Amino acid sequence: MAIEVAKVELKTVSDASGVEECIKRGQFTADQVIGVIGKTEGNGGVNDFTRILADQAFRRVLLKHGKRSEKEIATVPMVWSGGCDGVITPHATVFARNDKTGPASKDRLVIGTALSAEIFPEDIGRPAMVEKVAEGVRKAMKDAGIDNPKDVHYVQTKTPLLTVDSVQDAEHRGKTVFCEVHDSMGVSNGTTGLGIAVALGEIKMPKAEEICKNLDLYSSVASCSSGVELTQAQIVLLGNKAGAGGRYRIGHSVMKDALDIDGIYEAIRNAGLDLPERARAEDLKGRLVNCFMKCEADRRAKLRGRRQIMLDDSDVHHHRHSKGAVGGVAAAAIGDPAVFVSVDAMHQGPHGGGPVIAIVDMGE
Repeated sequence: MAIEVAKVELKTVSDASGVEECIKRGQFTADQVIGVIGKTEGNGGVNDFTRILADQAFRRVLLKHGKRSEKEIATVPMVWSGGCDGVITPHATVFARNDKTGPASKDRLVIGTALSAEIFPEDIGRPAMVEKVAEGVRKAMKDAGIDNPKDVHYVQTKTPLLTVDSVQDAEHRGKTVFCEVHDSMGVSNGTTGLGIAVALGEIKMPKAEEICKNLDLYSSVASCSSGVELTQAQIVLLGNKAGAGGRYRIGHSVMKDALDIDGIYEAIRNAGLDLPERARAEDLKGRLVNCFMKCEADRRAKLRGRRQIMLDDSDVHHHRHSKGAVGGVAAAAIGDPAVFVSVDAMHQGPHGGGPVIAIVDMGE
């Protein structure tokens, strides 16, 4: 079944007019929407409620224009990443599915979704979470109709993180947690990245002491976010499948470091667009839907041999530095500041770099 994709701008923190316009002009119906991946303008931290506001706004539109019940709409995966540092524009990429198929000679974008088993506070940062995420990814592959892990190019997740209440809950049950509340976002993301890598055969099951420690272990297709609004891993898996129909293909690569603009263009090539060796934004000719990438400050505090100070900055968190910098590189590469850049990239792409995923319109 064919996938339709639309990138829409968020004009305010709770604006969903972009997806409503897509529905009104017939690009897809409200009941065909199967997932949303977006950037909101909050701080990206534990108390970033802009994600919840955006989530509520989009679900209200689906309820208003569709026939699904509120309970059914609540199961639609919506992954919101907070923080639009630098030039990044708040936006969302909306995915819908219709009943059109295509020739077996062409592979096109497909999507699978799944929810993992419940992730307890004491699981975060430990093998139990890796295993639960891996099993959820396998379910999402099955939902997408993908058999070969090499056909998977993007796994976007949203997982729980720790709060004071959840830590106290674990303690009341005689359990311990892996880290402090404010460290749990990176730990949750990193543990999830390992679960994705295990499910897709990129790595073997890591030892407990390797989790969030051995940064040579990573997934090249993982983009992991976390928040306070859920207790399971919410998984949206994208890949290509022969005969799927539609106009869109997906591909991926990695940025080796924060300046690796060639990694962005390589992901676009991998998705199916022919680009010159020294590509520029104009070469995309409007056929790139969006790029999705993860980034993180290099813990060695070096970038191409030059000293970096973002990890020493007591005023501005290094997440802000890295997201703003990579967002600028990505916006220049594709000629559009509405690009999905998320931080906390532990175990997601190489150390100091991160995965890059591109969705392109093949124009057919």
